[in-house]
Amino acid sequence: LAIQLQHTAMSLFNQTDSAAEADTLFAGLSAGGNIIMPMEKTFWGAYFGMFTDKFGINWMINFDEVPHN
Repeated sequence: LAIQLQHTAMSLFNQTDSAAEADTLFAGLSAGGNIIMPMEKTFWGAYFGMFTDKFGINWMINFDEVPHN
């Protein structure tokens, strides 16, 4: 039984330890889904991307290049 979520207001957020880890997660989890924002450096200092996976789950992947204390 497959359940397709429609218009979910929830997003999963994953903070990674490196840009390489962010790229690996993004590529694997977004396969077959819809990329909203590809992984890229942002004006707020993070390496960040967003997508909806093939099951309809929204994801945000983030790597802070400068750690925040």
